[in-house]
Amino acid sequence: MGKTGYRVAIAGATGAVGQTMLSILAERNFPVRGLRLLASERSEGKVLHFKGEEVKVERLTERSFEGIELALFSAGASRSKEFAPEAVRAGALVVDNSSAFRMDPTVPLVVPEINPGAVRRHSGLIANPNCTTVVTVMALKPLHEAATVKRVIVSSYQAVSGAGAQALEELKQQILAWVKGEPAESKVFPHPIAFNLIPQVDVFEASGYTREEMKLVHETRKILEDETIRIAATTVRVPVWVAHSVSVTAETERKVTVEEARRLFASFPGLKLWDDPANRQYPMPIVATGKDECYVGRIREDLSSDRGLTFWVVGDQLRKGAALNAIQIAELVLGVKR
Repeated sequence: MGKTGYRVAIAGATGAVGQTMLSILAERNFPVRGLRLLASERSEGKVLHFKGEEVKVERLTERSFEGIELALFSAGASRSKEFAPEAVRAGALVVDNSSAFRMDPTVPLVVPEINPGAVRRHSGLIANPNCTTVVTVMALKPLHEAATVKRVIVSSYQAVSGAGAQALEELKQQILAWVKGEPAESKVFPHPIAFNLIPQVDVFEASGYTREEMKLVHETRKILEDETIRIAATTVRVPVWVAHSVSVTAETERKVTVEEARRLFASFPGLKLWDDPANRQYPMPIVATGKDECYVGRIREDLSSDRGLTFWVVGDQLRKGAALNAIQIAELVLGVKR
């Protein structure tokens, strides 16, 4: 794997995000000098591939991070709480993809295109935002920078892969059952997901909002560094394989015209303007899947507010919503040039 670079570990390497991290490290030619793939006991010994080489998966333990310089975590919040501090103590830079540390005031929550300066405050650990939050804030940031966002109404349409490999398999099996005229079994989701929408992502809180919805609220404010933004969110699971879609209505301090919004979106790094309704061009999961950019379109004035805009943004939640963003954070901190 070369003589120069960093000794890298991926915790949760066999999951959907972990495997995407592995492929993005290769795609971006990240300088990897040594690679350690970590997972639970049931995946120990499994072989994954990196740049044509076979790498055997090891069991995640407290001693897994000896000699590691960069640890990418995507093993769930409980594993992150248990093992991320061990990785930091071992001297690694930790980028954590779980919810474990996102709202910790001592831990930066970073989207490199939006708040790169936040990484300077890290003490060995940086949090990756929720995937729906990333897709949403990528489009909110240029508006906030230009005209100060005051209020946001957001509804997400989240792909099943956001719930993991078992969720993908459940959707597949339910589609096959429907074709055969057999009853659909639901184990991952509370209701059948095939040919259905479920207006619940994560558990409900006493407020009537789900934990996913409140993540979007709190994380957006932290990333944009503005606790005064009023946000109401509804998160919905949809029978789509990959890529989250988000409908956003944003009210700003001063009026932003549709034309100005298009210019702001088109010039913002990591956003791709995809807005030509006359020719049926608008963001869709099938367009964004496998892409690094978030796609924004359906830009129009909010008819209920004289300072509001409504738009539609779509992003591959396994890439920009998770794996890619984490690796971009590592590149930013370590000074890796592309």
